[in-house]
Amino acid sequence: MNSSPETAIAGFDEEFMRKLEYLALVSKRFSGQLKAERRTRKLGSGLEFADYRGYVPGDDFRYLDWKTYLRLDKLLLRLYEEEQDLPIYLFLDCSQSMAYGHPAKIDYAKKVAAALCYVGLANLDRVTAITYSNGIQNQLSPQRGKNQVFRVFRFLSEAGASGETHGEEAFKVFSTGNRRRGLAVVISDFLDPHGFAGGLNMLRYYKHDVFAIHVVAREDLEPAVRGQVELIDSESHQAREVTITPELLEAYKSEMRRFSEDIRRHCLKYQLGYAQTVTSFPFEDLILEVFRQGRFLK
Repeated sequence: MNSSPETAIAGFDEEFMRKLEYLALVSKRFSGQLKAERRTRKLGSGLEFADYRGYVPGDDFRYLDWKTYLRLDKLLLRLYEEEQDLPIYLFLDCSQSMAYGHPAKIDYAKKVAAALCYVGLANLDRVTAITYSNGIQNQLSPQRGKNQVFRVFRFLSEAGASGETHGEEAFKVFSTGNRRRGLAVVISDFLDPHGFAGGLNMLRYYKHDVFAIHVVAREDLEPAVRGQVELIDSESHQAREVTITPELLEAYKSEMRRFSEDIRRHCLKYQLGYAQTVTSFPFEDLILEVFRQGRFLK
């Protein structure tokens, strides 16, 4: 991509753009993986013939194959296939807990969101970017085509971390707005006091194909705290005096591993896409892992 003043948008410099071009190029290798899954069989003409199925009362007589009826004495309808746009809904968690870490989880998540938006736009999908916390904070109208990528960059760069997390409520508000079923990518640390499952299940309820990207800061895994400290919840602002002993620290790490495993198992159980990443992991390598799992490319 040629240099442009637009590339000065905070966090999305020319080096970042070169990585996106690389990812868009590599995505072509995976582009056939989901083509069959995105084709919808339907009655009608002017599309690519796919198959037959038996007639059932109420079917349109116009699509009966009369030649087959005369030959086999069976009423069969012709089915056709057409490739449809896949709406991509990209949800970026902008709750206060996403501001934690060096780099901050939200800054890393923005790069992941921008990269996935770019690849989606390059593949002519219709991409909608949404920020949320305990509700929908903001959303960008559906975009299509690579020339819209700087609108996405500007939207993401202006997003800040604030508020508590309530994924279920946010996704319910979004989904009840007469949305087409599509691919819902959720980029979050999933530190939701109401539980991570409610939000993912809400998207499942509305028949979206869900891909969860779990973003973790190194500080989440290895907190550099010892001794007597006051811990303050970044979202509820509740404070608690705690003595951090080696035993307590190990118990915390074990709980973090269990939490991550619970998310992974939930996604596996309901056949959702899932990837976990630490903010020190190159975002472009994470995007390649998303490609390998399918769902995203056509």
